[in-house]
Order: sequence, then structure tokens, then C-alpha cells
Amino acid sequence: MKRKGTSDDVWLAKAKTLSEALPYMRRYAGETFVIKYGGHAMGDPKLAGPFARDVVLLKQVGINPVVVHGGGPQIGEMLERLKIKSSFIDGLRVTDRDTVEIVEMVLSGSINKQIVTSINEAGGKAVGLSGKDANLIEARKLRRTHRESDSNIEKILDLGFVGEPYRINPHILTTFEETDIIPVIAPIGVGRKGETYNINADTLAGTLAPAVDATRLLMLTDVKGVLDTSGEVIAEMSVSAARKYIKDGTITGGMIPKVETCALAVEGRVDAAVIMDGTVPHALLLEIFTPHGIGTLIHRD
Repeated sequence: MKRKGTSDDVWLAKAKTLSEALPYMRRYAGETFVIKYGGHAMGDPKLAGPFARDVVLLKQVGINPVVVHGGGPQIGEMLERLKIKSSFIDGLRVTDRDTVEIVEMVLSGSINKQIVTSINEAGGKAVGLSGKDANLIEARKLRRTHRESDSNIEKILDLGFVGEPYRINPHILTTFEETDIIPVIAPIGVGRKGETYNINADTLAGTLAPAVDATRLLMLTDVKGVLDTSGEVIAEMSVSAARKYIKDGTITGGMIPKVETCALAVEGRVDAAVIMDGTVPHALLLEIFTPHGIGTLIHRD
């Protein structure tokens, strides 16, 4: 007896999609993908479930996903609720001793566990980590210079406990590759004396990807990708082309550090990096399992 419901055409289209995904599943089986999860993609509860299911699917077909998440808006909300003042310099949050305690609480606590719970509810087995676990991320104080517009004098910025990773110890992550565990990493690093450092999630993902021999670095954000001067997405570019676009002003603002992070990862051992819109449902699957992909792919020259 024929079952009623969705038409045969719809089921055939779904079957065709699955069949077309097979070559990509075979190609990437056993490979590691570092996924930076942030922006509105992470902040929208309606997207949390589909993202979690997609990550579980990647693991199920033999890909090793490593999720690195941000949490800037959530940190800001908590600081405001606790009436702790916070300031930014050149887009970086000045993080004093009081602030870094809240940053760690929010990143390693509530946000990390929400993502872990979503993946577990989707049928996966996620484990939340920060850079302190097994000394995964050793960090040092980030030092930046700032040129004052009125005097043109460069000054060294003191951003407090804002750090940059200088050594990744991936043993715990490579151990997980042989299991069904999906690591979810909060961007917290540990200093030489046990200090807690707040690390930009993009920077951490870009540093982590070569350290774990990732095939792909996938940067989920809230923009379509890298845009050209007419506002169209640039489907792919080489590292040298990316730097040319930065130099000639095609790439501007907050997209510059994202592209630079991707370029550095590709110059390491990562085959390619992709900047894409994480607010598109099933963005991961569209990028990995379809020939057209989504967003902007950055590759070696």
C-alpha cells in the first residue's frame, strides 16, 4: 500500500541530494574541520538546533568537527547586568581582572554548555573544553600599538587579560578523533603563571586549525562572505589575491582580520578556509557537500 504524504518528486529530490553528497563524504572521511561558530548564527536560538544536527551529521559520516565558539554579545550582556563597565580599543575589549572572571564564566560556562547540550540533544556526544584543559591553549598577553590621530604618535596598548595563543597542545583533540566525541572549545587561554586570557575566537580557530592538521577552517559569521566593490560575494580567492584586495581597499573594516586569519591558516597546513553566512540554514552542509559551496573560499596560490 502506498503511503500518503509528501509527493514522490520531493522525495526524489532529497534522494538526489544525498546521492550527490556521496563523493564529498568519501573525500572528507577521516579529515578534521575546525568550525568557528559565532555572530548572529550563534545568538539565534532557531539556528542552534540545525547547527547542532549538522555537526552531528559531519561526525556520523566520518569527518572530525572541532567547534570553536565566541560570545562577545553574551559577555557584554552579563557585564551590563553586573554593572561592570567595559571599554573597547580598536575593537578589542579591555579585560581587567574583574572582567576576565566574567568572560571565563560566560564563555567556558553558560555558552559552552549550551552548545554542548544542543549537540548532545541532536544525538552527538559533545564535550566542552577551554584552553586550560590539558593546557590546550597556552597564551600570552596581546600587545598592540595604536596611532593617535591628533599627534600621530604610536602607543602600546594595555588591554589587560586579552591574550593571543602562542602554543597549541592538541593531544587531547587528536585523542578525540579516534572516538565519537565532538570537542567544543571556549576561547580561553592559560598563561605561564596560570593567568586566564580572553582570546579572540577567530584568532583561536585560525591558530588551532593548522595545529590539528585540519583540512578546512570554516568561519561562520553573519555576512555572506567577502564582497567585491559592487557588493557581490567573491566565490574564491588565493592568499595573494586576498592580500591584494586588502591593500587596494576592496576588503575593509572587520573583514580584514577575518581574511588575514584565514590566509595565515592556509599558509600553515590547512587546505582551504571559508568565510560564510552562518545564518543560512544548514550552511555547513551546503558548503561541504555541494559543488557550489557557500561564501568565500580562500586557498593557496
